[in-house]
Amino acid sequence: MASATDDARSPFQRIILKLSGESFAGAGERGINMDEVVHIASQTYKAAQCGVQIGIVIGGGNILRGGQFTAKSTSIQEATAHYMGMLATVINGLALQDALESLGCDTRLMTSIRMDVAAEPYIRRRAKRHLEKGRIVILAGGTGSPFVTTDTAAAQKALELEADVLLKATRVDGVYSDDPEKNPHAMLYQHLSYQSVRQQNLRVMDTTAIAQCMEHRLPILVFNFKKEGNIERAVRGEQVGTLINDEVTSESGAKQ
Repeated sequence: MASATDDARSPFQRIILKLSGESFAGAGERGINMDEVVHIASQTYKAAQCGVQIGIVIGGGNILRGGQFTAKSTSIQEATAHYMGMLATVINGLALQDALESLGCDTRLMTSIRMDVAAEPYIRRRAKRHLEKGRIVILAGGTGSPFVTTDTAAAQKALELEADVLLKATRVDGVYSDDPEKNPHAMLYQHLSYQSVRQQNLRVMDTTAIAQCMEHRLPILVFNFKKEGNIERAVRGEQVGTLINDEVTSESGAKQ
């Protein structure tokens, strides 16, 4: 992998990138669309050349969500459904790993649920060592426990691995005051405090993830990964999406 130039270097030493399972599928589709996966891999490859250590936490909603099996009429227990969702994240992880390695990236896939034939077990010290060696570490299996979202898993992994920022990749430009598809006057925020996100009940990440980031003062950057180059821009610290931290007392944004 090419080394970073001074102009292209990231202000961060280590980041966690959170990808939803839906990012692995086409719009309105299910399953894995390898064109989408390769697009993510290509952007991640370029971001890695900025000299930043990258860990990736992935969801599994493109394959299945545990919640879809939790209706009273089903015979699948809720905890079982959540484990099924965790396994879906491993399938996505395998696809992303091969896409990254096809571009020349050195990777490791680590899972919170042991499956030694396909991936390494997640061990914090080992994961940190992989990152220090310049490997892109894909973190699948959520936290390994049911009733916990992959957003919370991303926050926990970012804290465990001492990341400088949590990058939340979405299909919209950042955090809005309302659903921009339903309200053409919705405001796109450039900067928010954790408290504002909680008080306004903004749909960024689940409340547990927000609370953990707030408690440990871990910044969150929410941005649109579908725009070419945005992962690299986010890694380089450019103004993109919505930054959430505790250093702002009022929201700032621009109406869309």
